[in-house]
Amino acid sequence: MSDPRVLVVGGGPGGASAAYWLARRGFDVLLVEKKTYPRDKTCGDGLTPRAVRQLIDMGFDFDREDVHKIVGLRAYAGDLRIELPWPQHTVYPDWGATLRRADLDMQVATYAEKQGAVVRQSTEAIAVVEDGELVGVDLKENGGVERISPEMVVIADGSLTRFGRKLGTARRRDYPYGLGVRGYYESSNSRDGFLESQLNIYDKEGRAMPGYGWVFPLGDDSINVGVGVISSFRGWKDVNTSRLMDAYASSLPAYWGLDEESQLTKPVGGKLPMAFSVGPKSGRNWLAIGDAAGAVNPFNGEGIDYAYETGRLAAEVIEDTLGSGDPGRLRAYDQALEDEYGAYHRVARAFVIAIGNPVMMRTLTRVGLRSRPLMEWVLKVMANLLEPDEYGMQERVYKAVEAVVRLGPDPVLK
Repeated sequence: MSDPRVLVVGGGPGGASAAYWLARRGFDVLLVEKKTYPRDKTCGDGLTPRAVRQLIDMGFDFDREDVHKIVGLRAYAGDLRIELPWPQHTVYPDWGATLRRADLDMQVATYAEKQGAVVRQSTEAIAVVEDGELVGVDLKENGGVERISPEMVVIADGSLTRFGRKLGTARRRDYPYGLGVRGYYESSNSRDGFLESQLNIYDKEGRAMPGYGWVFPLGDDSINVGVGVISSFRGWKDVNTSRLMDAYASSLPAYWGLDEESQLTKPVGGKLPMAFSVGPKSGRNWLAIGDAAGAVNPFNGEGIDYAYETGRLAAEVIEDTLGSGDPGRLRAYDQALEDEYGAYHRVARAFVIAIGNPVMMRTLTRVGLRSRPLMEWVLKVMANLLEPDEYGMQERVYKAVEAVVRLGPDPVLK
């Protein structure tokens, strides 16, 4: 085959998004995916309004039978519970959805193909590096190896990013990351319209863990159940996420209808680099997006929407760079990430470090769930759904949360 102008490595949300927007701009794009669709991924299967917006822009059909609409979030801790609808917004819809990743990723890759991108499955991309520079890419498929020389490469091969590591990308060790595990269960309540989050989770020994548990109803008589913890607390290396998952699943409210026969799959898990902790994010002729850049929201472990968004942003920067003939314009990608996400993720990192103290987490949930106005703002901040004129609120919410812990249950947002 002739060399594509742009190679996208990885066919998950970020890679499929980048391929879609590049092909739509008229570029010769090759997307290579190491596995074969449909392939299962460790994920909560939830789509927030930010992710829904990106999918709508790509023409995704949300009237499909396998899509389950979500109207908001139900949060609880102990006997305290609150239901919060997704907020009204000028940019994002006021609804979310659930859809299994195996189906979602395949569909978005198909959309990229319809725009003109070439998608090759069961194909592994290996960086050819000389003197620290990317000079070519070897494609391994069916036992053979083919070398290509694209003008630009988009790295979207996930949190392990083997391709990126050959180019020197690495996670900052001073940034927290997440440990998550999930499984599927049969449930008679799978058509519930709320995502559910348990803000106080405990291991089998009764020790409080900094993180949260979730139940995402899928609308097909099954639910996605999982737990996530963060690496900002003492002893996180000793956490057994499978045992934590067992403890959480056994504690779920009766309305989910779980019993000994409900488990459909064994739990699977992995690590999530957060807050754009992986870098560098660009080189002379490549960009890293999605999980390969650590683009996961520390507040809630959400990564799909940022994968779609960074894939789209990468396409814009590549269009400008190749159109101008000036390779230096690729550096605009790093600045664009800082402009769009920098302040938000600095607040999120500070928050995640703070709740590494289980006492603080219990205090926040006990006080927060008694204040609906505060929790409505917290939902907007944690889901990154502030209006442009509210961006200063993320700092103010975090300061109010600090005040709750220091001074007691009467935060004032001014």
